[in-house]
Amino acid sequence: MLPAVVLFALLSAPALSADGPALPPGLEDETQSAAPAPSGPALPEGLEAGDGDTSAASPAPALPEGLGGEGTGPSLPPGLEGGTGPSLPPGLEDATEDETEAAPGDEDEVADAFDWFEFSGFWDTRGGVRTQEDPHEKCASLGETRLQLDAEARWENVSAQVVADFLYDAVDDDCELDLNTGDGWIDLRQAWLAFTPLNFLDVKVGRQILTWGTGDLLFVNDLFPKDWQSFFLGRDVEYLKAPSDALKVSAFSEFANVDLVYTPQFDPDRYITGRRISYWNSTLQRRAGRDAIVEVDRPDDWFKDDEWALRVSRNVGSVELAAYGYWGFWKSPAGRTRSGLRASFPPLSVYGASVRGPLWGGIANAEAAWYDSRDDRDGDDPLINNSEARLLVGYERDLSQLARDLKVGLQYYVEILADHDAYLRTLPQPVRDEARAACRHVLTFRVTQLLLNQNLTLSLFAYYSPSDSDAYLRPSASYKIDDHWTVEGGANVFFGAHDYTFFGQFERNSNVYAAVRYGF
Repeated sequence: MLPAVVLFALLSAPALSADGPALPPGLEDETQSAAPAPSGPALPEGLEAGDGDTSAASPAPALPEGLGGEGTGPSLPPGLEGGTGPSLPPGLEDATEDETEAAPGDEDEVADAFDWFEFSGFWDTRGGVRTQEDPHEKCASLGETRLQLDAEARWENVSAQVVADFLYDAVDDDCELDLNTGDGWIDLRQAWLAFTPLNFLDVKVGRQILTWGTGDLLFVNDLFPKDWQSFFLGRDVEYLKAPSDALKVSAFSEFANVDLVYTPQFDPDRYITGRRISYWNSTLQRRAGRDAIVEVDRPDDWFKDDEWALRVSRNVGSVELAAYGYWGFWKSPAGRTRSGLRASFPPLSVYGASVRGPLWGGIANAEAAWYDSRDDRDGDDPLINNSEARLLVGYERDLSQLARDLKVGLQYYVEILADHDAYLRTLPQPVRDEARAACRHVLTFRVTQLLLNQNLTLSLFAYYSPSDSDAYLRPSASYKIDDHWTVEGGANVFFGAHDYTFFGQFERNSNVYAAVRYGF
């Protein structure tokens, strides 16, 4: 009932003041028709978007005496003041005047007629192979080509966007079309309509990419769907975020901003199933893949198996504060049905907060959340994940004083399992050896270097868990040949002392990949 009450309050509240001071007269309508301000924290480097206004040029300096007026040079000899050269033969004067004056006007009219519509996209082809033999998967990890088309239209207080990927996948060419999982020949990434019914309220409805929180490739309060298969296979990092079919309402005031997201049908992660990436199967007590595809019991009743997500944020000086709430289900399988034959998505509520701001010449962030596993609050049901606390602290800094265009980032993340003793007591004997530790610690390190006039990007992102004794490395390099062509190469490398830890289970899925992209 809490999210519904919040939504009712947002839509019925009196008009609040818009963010920031009032604009000079005549600019109000343009501000209201602009794209909605972002509702979450800044995205990682390379994902931000912005528009600048360069239309207001500085006034030209005064011309020397004798060069003023409408002319741009010294006066012409008598008889030539009104022209630019000798007179043309009779009959050609009007045609020349029409060609030189009408053409620019026609071009401006055509441009103005389509200034409400934007069209872009890219063609991307990439392939990858495993670096180790995996008896349960194909040797090729990637073999696909995709064409993304992006159409966006904007009017005064309304905007719409459709983004669709058309693809051919040689590695998994027999999968059926499924818009929820992104399988098949089309992946509908976005299809939404946004409007501003009140000057303090924005509404967006339809398929959209949603994100919030402060982590860098670590998620604490972001309970929107992720595509872990794309992430581990070597697709562009933008595909880590899977789309949601949702209604988003954002309200703005001088005190705080409120974002409320309602998803009428549960949108799970695009999780590991075994079809493309092998995994640890507790029932079989070994790694499995195509020989043991994960079967799930997914909540999928419209308006019954729904999700609510809430974010309240405000800035205090240069520090951003936020509080979060989520009511739905575990996003990836976190339990089993009573028969034990299918994986399940138990009910879940999450309550958290975050802070981010400048510190010691860089940007620091901290985030915390409590994961309330509503069907196992005592921790004594071995078929359902226990509740847990998740904590994250991070720091990012530009080190251009050491090397030009060099940035580094560090993070510490921990999962603290609740009722760990009850968890151990109820764990079946065959899986005792793979029991979770009371605390799972993860350290991350990112370094990014831009070279060759920022056309070459070298990057390394590393995860290391001292509690699980496993690691995951993501080195990559991309080179921008020109305004259209980009080439890229990289790897996904997994290590682990045990087959059943999170990163250790994927060790035989280590792969290298290469890609070429043409943007338009």
